[in-house]
Amino acid sequence: MLAVFLSIQRLFRNRRGQGMVEYGLIIGLVAVAVIAVLTLMGGRIREMFDAIVTALTPRPYQVPG
Repeated sequence: MLAVFLSIQRLFRNRRGQGMVEYGLIIGLVAVAVIAVLTLMGGRIREMFDAIVTALTPRPYQVPG
């Protein structure tokens, strides 16, 4: 019984994985923020890229006259 208690006590003292959990939470929050921004501004971003594509697309050459 003492061995089980000591094993459980060691598990609670082990903090090696704590930093990884914190990094995971930060990455999750950043992902949620990026998704929210893209959802709210998605139409405007698409319009900007469409304007860029239109500006960069070559027009067919027309002979004057």
